[in-house]
Amino acid sequence: MLASVPSLIPAAFPALALAHFLALLSPGPDFFLILGHAVRHRLRGALFICLGIALGNALYICLAVSGWSVMRQIPALYRLMELAGAAYLAWLGFLLLRASRQSAIGATSLATEATSPLSPAKQLLTGLGSALLNPKNAVFYLTLMTVILGPAATLPQQAFAGIWMTLLVFAWDAALAAAISLPGAQRALEKRIPLIEGLAGLTLTAIALWLALRPLFD
Repeated sequence: MLASVPSLIPAAFPALALAHFLALLSPGPDFFLILGHAVRHRLRGALFICLGIALGNALYICLAVSGWSVMRQIPALYRLMELAGAAYLAWLGFLLLRASRQSAIGATSLATEATSPLSPAKQLLTGLGSALLNPKNAVFYLTLMTVILGPAATLPQQAFAGIWMTLLVFAWDAALAAAISLPGAQRALEKRIPLIEGLAGLTLTAIALWLALRPLFD
């Protein structure tokens, strides 16, 4: 039994875990999506978004494990997903900007809005869409699983690494939402909700614009 435990951990796992964790530290679309929802609706308004993001990452990990490298072989498919992701991020950014504007005009309080977050199902789909419509996730996990782990990694070892990364994504995102939900953070952020939502919306919109126009700068 004890001898089987090390066999589940590939030799390159420390390098893979470090690369994955450093990537999580870099704020991306998922970060601003969680921020925009958790700042108003606290953990209950963002928890299933975190779960949806983790499930989207898990799907790309499964595709990477199965050797799915179409993303690299067909640039047009990657570009199509990139444009779809840009449109989706722009839509999410618009929703946050609209919420920010309504809050600023109506002077809506945190206590009033905290009672009406997205339903768990809508949160799940929002997070899932954010993760799946980011083609960089596919390339990132394909690189981790094929380049860092290498062909010598067994299927159980790949599964172990995939489960680790999926759980870490969920734990990290949920911890972020929970930190924003702390009473002290809520008191500090209450008067800044429209500003934070607006900045999150602008950031998502800017990322969407960059994705759409990226070929012009390559």
